[in-house]
Amino acid sequence: MLTSGPSRRAVLAGTAAAAAITVVPSFPGVATAADSATPSYRWRQVVIGGTGFVSGVLFHPSVRGLAYARTDIGGAYRWDDRNARWIPLNDDLGWDDWNLLGVEAMAVDPAHPDRVYLALGTYAQPWAGNGAVLRSEDRGATWARTDLTVKLGGNEDGRGAGERLLVDPRDSDTLWLGTRHDGLLKSTDRGATWAGADGFPGTPSASGQGVTLLVAAGRVLYAGWGDSDGTSANLYRTFDGTTWEAVPGQPSGTSAKVPIRASYDCHTRELYLTYANAPGPNGQSDGSVHKLATASGKWTEVTPVKPGGTTSDGSADTFGYGGVSVDARRPGTVVVSTNNRWAAVDTLYRSTNGGRTWTSLKDSAVLDVSETPFLTFGADEPKFGWWIQALAVDPYDSKHIVYGTGATLYGTRDLKHWAPQIRGLEETSVRLLISPPTGQAHLLSGLGDIGVMYHQRLTASPSRGMASNPVFGSATGLAQAAAKPSYVVRTGFGDHGNGAFSHDGGRSWAPFATQPAPAKDAPGPIATNSDGSVLLWTFVHWDGTKYPAQRSTDNGATWSEVATCPKGATPLADPADPTRFYAYDTDTGTLFASTDSGLTFTARASGLPSGDSQFQLTATPGRSGDLWLSTKTNGLHRSTDGGATFTKLTSCWASHTLAFGKAADGAHYPAVYMVGATETITAVYRSDDGAKTWVRVNDDQHQWGWIGATIAADPRVYGRVYIATNGRGIQYGDPVR
Repeated sequence: MLTSGPSRRAVLAGTAAAAAITVVPSFPGVATAADSATPSYRWRQVVIGGTGFVSGVLFHPSVRGLAYARTDIGGAYRWDDRNARWIPLNDDLGWDDWNLLGVEAMAVDPAHPDRVYLALGTYAQPWAGNGAVLRSEDRGATWARTDLTVKLGGNEDGRGAGERLLVDPRDSDTLWLGTRHDGLLKSTDRGATWAGADGFPGTPSASGQGVTLLVAAGRVLYAGWGDSDGTSANLYRTFDGTTWEAVPGQPSGTSAKVPIRASYDCHTRELYLTYANAPGPNGQSDGSVHKLATASGKWTEVTPVKPGGTTSDGSADTFGYGGVSVDARRPGTVVVSTNNRWAAVDTLYRSTNGGRTWTSLKDSAVLDVSETPFLTFGADEPKFGWWIQALAVDPYDSKHIVYGTGATLYGTRDLKHWAPQIRGLEETSVRLLISPPTGQAHLLSGLGDIGVMYHQRLTASPSRGMASNPVFGSATGLAQAAAKPSYVVRTGFGDHGNGAFSHDGGRSWAPFATQPAPAKDAPGPIATNSDGSVLLWTFVHWDGTKYPAQRSTDNGATWSEVATCPKGATPLADPADPTRFYAYDTDTGTLFASTDSGLTFTARASGLPSGDSQFQLTATPGRSGDLWLSTKTNGLHRSTDGGATFTKLTSCWASHTLAFGKAADGAHYPAVYMVGATETITAVYRSDDGAKTWVRVNDDQHQWGWIGATIAADPRVYGRVYIATNGRGIQYGDPVR
């Protein structure tokens, strides 16, 4: 986590406390089938490059160039070596399966190269659904699915440990799955059915880590246990798949409390394990590296550097150990990573003599992030990494090493020059989207963790990187003056200010000269009126506390309270009349309006749906008082009199987010785009007749889980729509002509 305040690392109860954000959706509706009429659309990713936590990476031991990566909220990927890019494998997971986009673990079968398995489940909390196991015979092109009766936690503490899923080397039909709260599971039919593994010694708990890793050393299976107190056993083994025992002589103490990852050197018959005093990726302050000579049972500590020293500036050098990978081509060669080492910055250590001596690869590293400039995070140079728990050495190329961070996947081919190996992998949690009517960029975005971006090209990561002056973590507000599109404002979490304005469409920025007191910890959404002369900023703390709105007429130099605007309501500017603002009070179901440029608000329509802060109010471009209210499964409502009255539309029964784009040829009203439902499935729809009728524009292979945060449509390109996903970046679709 790079910034203060909540970003895409959500504040959740229990073990989800440091998890990658999403806006956790709430909805009662069930979607089961696709609507029939689907126009042909081509879907592509807006290129940013990574941006999220890559929690695991795995080279296939038997096939050169074949690898898989997993993420905490954005599904899994397969590496396409010929085209040097990652192919997403789970975009077909739909609205109701949003909780399956977090990948807890993955496994390949060394004896059957086309087989791959995924254990899916984002949260193990009581409010989340159960996990599932996907199995494929064609490298993830198609899947068979088994729904589990237990929960998995691909976006909870410990998500970088593993792998928790393993194909038994003695029998490819047998799979093992380590769970957090339900012990060790076993399948004897290649993942089709699962049952508890008899005889496993670990006692699961409702709040523990459970099985953190599974690894084979020859024909012997080892399982790491994450709920030890540092004195009891945390590594077990079985020789026959039935009887388990604690591994004799295993390390203990705070530095070896939680086994994180393991890798087996089949040449030297040594098993390497990394440990920490917490599961990570946050919260680790101690750790160690050990190896076990599996033939003799001898343990040796091979920790490169013990945590707890002092850096040159006097900071405490605390950290744990994360990833570990042996070199399959060179006996005794192994690479490990530090994790949560904020003072001295995380590194990779490499040994060529079985851990007797180590070299820090960071010390000689040359980083090239020119393909994804945001990785500097507003600094002069990028960091080598943080949250490094995913680590792999290519079994066919000793100098090809890849490691995951909280924002990308770095790779090298010579142990010195490193660059993101991230093409095709997009994991952004998207909050805000604007498609400007003029200018070079067809898209501006507000994102979790990486602030605001100006997309001068959709096919390349923004050359400016993150918007700076100031740099934000997560964006909370983004608005453009409808009649003066060169004027844009943004708000978000940041250490050096929480609001900024731009006079060049978002290319460059200037910070607000002052800001209201709540802005530091509760920087909510912002609006600017149509000519850019007035700003209206509202404030909502992540704990739900709401503060009075504030108004500025001088680009944020001074602010005054607007007591009559409902606290915490998202402000909306009328696109045609600079004196009008709107705010929908989701607590009471009342529309408030201002006709004096935001000085005062009065209640208009009431008795509308209430009780959900994710209800959204939208205005039709170029028209005054033409308002649309999306209230999820309470439907879509429209007002043509500035919010005095609303009518519920009958053409759809659910609407989560709405946008307007260029009108179809011959049409007199902008094309309307919606994430909602007209029949049984929640999907992306377009209407060319003012929402009288709808056609679905995405298909069953392009669903991306929960997509209810926001949507945008291009005012210059008919048919183009931009989809904000919660872990798969920005997707955009164009009609196939």
